Amino acid sequence: MDAFTGAVRALLTRVPPAEGVCDSLKVLFLSIYTSSPLSSIGRLVEDIVGLGNTECLEFCIFLPLTDPLGSDIEIGQEFMAFFRAYPVAFSWLTRLTLEYHAFRHSDITDLISTCGRLRHLSLRFCRLLDLHSTLKIDVPCSELQELEFVGLLCTRIELVSVPKLRQVECKCWYLENPPVCFGHVPELRVVILYSKANAWQEPFTLSECLSSSARNLSTLTLGFGYQMIWIQPEPPKQLTPIFRNLTSVFLSSIFSECDLSWTLFILEAAPALHDMALSRHSCIKTPKYSAEKTNVVWEPSKYLKHLNLKGLHILGCENEDKVTNYIRLVMERAVGLWLIQLYGENPCTYCDATNLERSKAEKASRHRIKEQLTHGSSSSMEIIIC
Repeated sequence: MDAFTGAVRALLTRVPPAEGVCDSLKVLFLSIYTSSPLSSIGRLVEDIVGLGNTECLEFCIFLPLTDPLGSDIEIGQEFMAFFRAYPVAFSWLTRLTLEYHAFRHSDITDLISTCGRLRHLSLRFCRLLDLHSTLKIDVPCSELQELEFVGLLCTRIELVSVPKLRQVECKCWYLENPPVCFGHVPELRVVILYSKANAWQEPFTLSECLSSSARNLSTLTLGFGYQMIWIQPEPPKQLTPIFRNLTSVFLSSIFSECDLSWTLFILEAAPALHDMALSRHSCIKTPKYSAEKTNVVWEPSKYLKHLNLKGLHILGCENEDKVTNYIRLVMERAVGLWLIQLYGENPCTYCDATNLERSKAEKASRHRIKEQLTHGSSSSMEIIIC
């Protein structure tokens, strides 16, 4: 880190304006361990941004490799001291990534409010000092457009008012469901929720989580880690006001034994839906404390006729009867469907899902599914094996 800090100093030390090197510095991205001399870097960054030409300033601040994970409180305090010591630098910050920091609730609000140009905030494996408290983000005047939470330890995240927010990604939560609740987020376009369900977590409905102010939501990704489905289907009455502009849905990492008809509750609630994709896999490893895998019960309306769904994409075709029956169910209700794509499985990081025998069997399944769907059919629908 001494060598790195020396290099940063050499880069950022302001040269006479006549040479014009740093005067035109528009993009600055610094990836720092908290053991580095932050104060000297802070002063140099303030000199650069004080020129007024910087358009993008990004800090990624990580836990030093030599520090134990239990030092997150000390590291969080060190970062906040750095933040308060250099308000000019942070007022120009556009992106911030923090790993393994512990914060008071007010620290996050102060950070967002002070960083007037901050558009992207990522908190990875951070936590609140009081684990059983809720992180409330109420920043009606902020420029925040993207939020990423990975393994954040707190009871829940409440986005009370973040009017320019466009994308939220929440992964690997450990406490209560739902992990995040949306308030005033009128510009929200993309929501990504991905986590394995723990035994103490109960399924929740999307209307508990998503706000009716999110009327511009266009892309939804839900990932289940091949474990229990933590979404509870619900009638369209609650969801259609939120899903009226939803065009793309990706339901990721569904365990292969799971019946798929429950996914049609989204089709029923999203009249503008254009593409729906599912990925399936029978993972041989189940994490400790994982919730029990159970089928989700949902009976789609027999009167459902969807006019806008054009593409159905399925990754992983184990248990071909389940897949074939599901595709037929969608075909009956999505009257405008013209493309079905069947893909092989993606490699699984938890088990050997890419061995040659399994790959050949899965490819044969996809071809049999195609034959069953096209046999005796006069439909002009295209079915592609990928």
